[in-house]
Amino acid sequence: MPTGVAIRDVREQLFDAAERVLLRDGPNALTSRAVTTEAGCAKGVLHRHFADFDAFLTELVQDRVGRLDSQAAALRDSAGSSTVAGNLTAALTELFGSVAVAIVGLVTSRDELRARLRRTRPTGIPLLAEATAMVASYLTAERQLGRIAADSDVDTLAPTLIGAGHLLFADRKSAPPPAETVRRTVTTVLSGVAREARA
Repeated sequence: MPTGVAIRDVREQLFDAAERVLLRDGPNALTSRAVTTEAGCAKGVLHRHFADFDAFLTELVQDRVGRLDSQAAALRDSAGSSTVAGNLTAALTELFGSVAVAIVGLVTSRDELRARLRRTRPTGIPLLAEATAMVASYLTAERQLGRIAADSDVDTLAPTLIGAGHLLFADRKSAPPPAETVRRTVTTVLSGVAREARA
């Protein structure tokens, strides 16, 4: 590998490479060498930008969790439009059709990574906790609009939807579930609280 060649956006290049390795080969295959090989750079590049590999993984997870902010805003903004089931189906498919399932697997499989993440996120599983908050915020907005029952327990509905969605997408080796399967799960969870015509 040549040295002295500037690499633009090194951190993002390494994060993207780690995502590709995670999606293709799973958390056990994620090593510093696998990441730098995938990124097409020398192994030392990673260690020049991060204290160690767990520091790299911690920042990767935090970066990917941070990306949920725009999805959360879009989901909140969709309140009152289309259908509640349709909006949640699209949100769960976008969330779990991405690298999210692999990130959750990475966090649960690495003790040191979990310990480092606990310093700033003392409860919940990173990404799943933020996704649950995203869905709870959306359901609260829909409850205020009267599209779900006023007595809906969004703090129970949100983790139920996230847990069910995660299970639907958890098998990395199979094709993602069809949209109708995701929609059926969402409508079942919401069946006692929905106040709109199903679509």
